[in-house]
Amino acid sequence: MIPPGLLIAAPRSGAGKTTISLGIMRALTRQGVAVAPVKCGPDYIDPAFHTAACGRAGVNLDSWAMDDTQRAALAAQALAGADLAVGEALMGLFDGVPGPIGRMGSSADIAASLGWPVVLVLDVSGQSQTAAAVVLGFQRFDPRLQVAGVILNRLGSPRHERLIRAAMAPLGLPILGAVPRTASIALPERHLGLVQARETADLAAKLDALADLAETHIDLAALRSLAAPTRAAAAPARAVRPPGQRIALAWDAAFSFLYPHLLMQWRAAGVEILPFSPLADESPPAYADCVWLPGGYPELHAGRLAQNAAFLTGLRQAADRVPVHGECGGYMVLGESLIDAAGVTHPMAGLLGLQSSFATRRMTLGYRRVTLSADGPLGAAGTRLRGHEFHYATVRDLGGDPPFAAGEDAYGSPPQAMGSRRNRVSGSFFHVIAPE
Repeated sequence: MIPPGLLIAAPRSGAGKTTISLGIMRALTRQGVAVAPVKCGPDYIDPAFHTAACGRAGVNLDSWAMDDTQRAALAAQALAGADLAVGEALMGLFDGVPGPIGRMGSSADIAASLGWPVVLVLDVSGQSQTAAAVVLGFQRFDPRLQVAGVILNRLGSPRHERLIRAAMAPLGLPILGAVPRTASIALPERHLGLVQARETADLAAKLDALADLAETHIDLAALRSLAAPTRAAAAPARAVRPPGQRIALAWDAAFSFLYPHLLMQWRAAGVEILPFSPLADESPPAYADCVWLPGGYPELHAGRLAQNAAFLTGLRQAADRVPVHGECGGYMVLGESLIDAAGVTHPMAGLLGLQSSFATRRMTLGYRRVTLSADGPLGAAGTRLRGHEFHYATVRDLGGDPPFAAGEDAYGSPPQAMGSRRNRVSGSFFHVIAPE
């Protein structure tokens, strides 16, 4: 059975939708509701918090990288058996990239395709009656969507709340919650977003504090009653080809950016995942037929990784036998060296000629459509994939290695060479999401 669902969204980033979403997920879970979490768009960090809040792994759904069939099939697979699906939007509800309706990468596309109503989180600090005009615009902007309710966030006083409620009364929308300013519930952040769930001190206590806030200030029963049937389909989705049958997966605080739906699809295809920890100086299991280094935060652990001889030796030995691929942070570790934010150079595996640096940070962010330049673990030459980049590293030198792929952004820029490859080793800053 596929549960009904709803989407928690906001007019912009920073409005509090993550903390509100986590509070709702945790509170409902504590009440015995089996909550299936969903994150819209490309995000590795929020879903780990969702999993901790719900005790159930979630899924990312992306309207630019995935077509309707892929999204419907993933929803059916990931939400099965739950009582309620709670989605968290990215950025502002309608924010995306150029493209046809339904394939713009926006959270609105996800809500429309799944048939979910939207609950709008409004940061009302610095405004009062104007909040009603914002809500009215959201009600009218996209006829595909139903804005079903509003949660007022960061209220300053009871008088502040009364002014907003009076202004919104003619709109006929339920105000599901009124949450006061509470600085103590903020979650710690770093350059790619929130500090990872596994690194957040007293995470369970923080999630329970958010749940307490939600139970006190949000009408959870009314919110749950707004959920609508999910449009999902059990048809098999096209999946990214598994890079091997027994995949040695780097997995720890330095390497953790791999989408749950990829692991779900690979396991469904009979793949065995063999996690190992580079930070604990573990080598890839010798019987693996592929090594995968996902993205993460190796720049925060570069000195330790550079001294972990068992890991580096085992990685080099594996590259003599089987394909080795790195995404983003994993790609940097496959290179010659990594310069950290303090300007210190750390030798890496040396399997590619890449020299990367954080000494001068430059943000690179956006969707990518790539065409593989040669046969490799992700497919044959010419295979087209969709995904994204998000990093602050700069490239000092590629060492003369040929490119891993040719990549285009979502805005029609000419294709550019991406990444590196050498013998059985490949990598790039591209995070794969789905086949073209």
